[in-house]
This record gives sequence, structure tokens and C-alpha cells, in this order.
Amino acid sequence: MSGTKAAEATVTDATVAEVLAELAGLDDPKVRAVNERHGDDHGVNLGKLRALAKRLKTQQELSYRLWATDDTAARLLAILICRPKAFRRDELDAMLRDARTPKVHDWLVNYVVKKSPHSEELRLTWTADPDPVVASAGWALTTERVAKKPEGLDLGGLLDIIEAEMKDAPDRLQWAMNHCLAQIGIEHPELRARAIDIGERLQVLKDYPTPPGCTSPFAPAWITEMVRRQHAE
Repeated sequence: MSGTKAAEATVTDATVAEVLAELAGLDDPKVRAVNERHGDDHGVNLGKLRALAKRLKTQQELSYRLWATDDTAARLLAILICRPKAFRRDELDAMLRDARTPKVHDWLVNYVVKKSPHSEELRLTWTADPDPVVASAGWALTTERVAKKPEGLDLGGLLDIIEAEMKDAPDRLQWAMNHCLAQIGIEHPELRARAIDIGERLQVLKDYPTPPGCTSPFAPAWITEMVRRQHAE
């Protein structure tokens, strides 16, 4: 057994309890109040959470144990200290379905599943899932492929689905489909006019409150701004 694996094998209940106690000590009621408005039931500043993860370094066994607590802050920490390629496909599928809060869901997809050798298989499975939150994860993985590895994707077909389904999709799924629409318009000039036209007609997120200096998630505005930045570079 290597030194790293030997160290991981010594994870004990005391170790898990110590980490949970440290997370509890970092819980800030003001942070919790803000997070709860977004559906996230934890109060740990994410900068402090990342600092703790950096100190703990990669520990797959501890990651498993923290995930099993069902505590949101512990699960976010578990995601930061895990080895993404160590998870089996069925483990990732179960974790995604059990990821109760938006932040855990997003981090699991972005920090773990996207780095997994099972990402493409899960993308196809999840996109077709009847649960809109699970399907949103499939669309997030599709958006990643649109940007980084579009070969083999039917981009026109994706626009057909978005055009037909995005307007009435539940919030999380709608947001993910809208991101995919914008990414297609940004990355693929031959489909840009159609992507903008779909966004203009559906009006999804047109009135979303956007702070000054930030890009609106309304797809036509998002596409136009990102293309402008590309040409300015």
C-alpha cells in the first residue's frame, strides 16, 4: 500500500468528527441567511471552505465519509478533496440524485463529473431523465461539450429541443438549457443568428435582475456581449 493510500485508510470517526466540528465553527448566520435564499442550507464562507480543503489535501476515503453525513458544507468539502476519476458511474449517478441543494449539485457536476471518464455516458442518461433537476445536469454537461468538444453533437437538434421545451421548463432545467443556447450562439457563428432568434422569441430570463457590470443571462444579450469581447481581444 502506498503512503497516500495508507494515510487514507486511517480515516476514523474521530477524523470525520473533527472536520465536522471545524465546519460548525465556521458557520456564519449571516452567510447562512444569504445561502438559504438560494436553497442552500449552510453558512460556511466558500473561501474558508476552500482553505480548509487545501489544508486537508486530496483524501478520497474522507471524502466518502463526509458525503455520507448529508451535511451540505461537508458535502461541498468532500467534493473539493475527492479524486474525481475514482468514482464509479453508478456512484456519481446516485450522488447527483441525492445532491439536495443547488450548490452541491453544481459543484458535483462541475468539479467531479466533468473530470470523470463516465461524463459522456452520464450526460446522455441524465439529459433523458424525467426529473428536471437531473436533466439539468445532463444539459450542463452538454453545454461543456458545446464549448470544448462539439464534434458529434447535433447542434441544430439541440436548438430544436431548446426552442420547443425551454419556455415551459422548470427553473433549474430552464437555466441549464438557456446556458446551452447561449453557448451555441457564442461558439458557433453559423448558428448564432438562429440562437439569438430563439432567445428573442422565447424571452426567457429577459427580465432577470443583473447587477451593473455583469452580463445578463438573457441569451441574445449574453451571446452579443461575449462575441463582442472575443472580437475585442
